[in-house]
Amino acid sequence: MKKITIAIDGFSSCGKSTMAKALARNIGYLYFDSGAMYRAVALYCMQNGIIANGEIDKEALRQQIDNIKITFCADAETKNSVTYLNGVNVENEIRTLEVSQLVSHVAALDFVRTALIDQQREMGKSKGIVMDGRDIGTTVFPDAELKIFVTASAEVRAKRRYDELIARGSTPDYNDILANVVERDHLDQTREISPLRKADDALLLDNSEMTVEGQLAWLEEQFKLRTAE
Repeated sequence: MKKITIAIDGFSSCGKSTMAKALARNIGYLYFDSGAMYRAVALYCMQNGIIANGEIDKEALRQQIDNIKITFCADAETKNSVTYLNGVNVENEIRTLEVSQLVSHVAALDFVRTALIDQQREMGKSKGIVMDGRDIGTTVFPDAELKIFVTASAEVRAKRRYDELIARGSTPDYNDILANVVERDHLDQTREISPLRKADDALLLDNSEMTVEGQLAWLEEQFKLRTAE
């Protein structure tokens, strides 16, 4: 069976990472979470004083961007992909609301996107990968054999994010999360560099009313169709 590149794009908190991880695990592909890479850069900014009064010091980040190395490794127990920032496991730290409020601003910076897209393309040279994000099918891998664009209502996505944070032991406010979802949608769709949009040849998946199992079954069917061609 031929190996292909699978690009999964869509709005924040659509469950892209959950379905992409499960798909990669089931079909024996490597999984890369491009959104986690931008979150890791946002976390780096927070940890290294590159934010002042809620604003990113762009020149300081530009000078340090080549020092930011992001890698992924499978967890020994869960087999899920874990994000490492300069060799340190930051999977939990990058999922906080504080990082969520900053990540779209980081992702809008052209030099950040250039640096991370280079890393992403290097990861995908051998195919046999599933990568999810905002511009995978339009910018990173425009020739991907299978492209999926995922959407759901803002309210559904905010509730999913709320439940995820509760499960991690946080005490979030649903309205704050909903406001963040709406703001991120606007920033992602209107940024000048690689704005979020559905690729012309991408399949649309609205998972507002779908179970995780239903989504995975649909994805696996699309995979089988593409690899059988």
